[in-house]
Amino acid sequence: MGLAIGDAAPDFTLPDQDGKPLTLSSLQGQRVVIYFYPKDDTPGCTKEACNFRDRWSDLESQGIRVLGISKDNAASHGKFIAKYTLPLTLLTDAEPCPVATAYHSYGLKTFMGKEYMGMLRQTFVVDAEGKLELVYEKVKAETMADQILSDLGLG
Repeated sequence: MGLAIGDAAPDFTLPDQDGKPLTLSSLQGQRVVIYFYPKDDTPGCTKEACNFRDRWSDLESQGIRVLGISKDNAASHGKFIAKYTLPLTLLTDAEPCPVATAYHSYGLKTFMGKEYMGMLRQTFVVDAEGKLELVYEKVKAETMADQILSDLGLG
């Protein structure tokens, strides 16, 4: 059983692409998108990040902060941001991925017949009071930002 709309968003502090700590509760008062993704600069993850980039002006005009979370380190995040001119904040949730685990976004995956633990592609929208406003357990990477804006009635 995962998190549900109306639940308090689990608070966390993680390092960003510059190694600076960011605490979710410090962003209270604004809407925050938290999206978990498997790996920097891979096809699906790039499509998802670029969709957020391409809808950035719509997100920013509504005061929405976007946080991408993966296991990748700050150097990897920095390269990914530079390569695709990404305006969002990328955070590192290192193994054993306590933040992704708190969001039920870390679990058993299968690739080419092999099972392993990994980051699940899921997205959460946190309202200004720190409660979950939207929960996406099944994500279409190339249109995630479009979907969020539509579901919030913002475009």
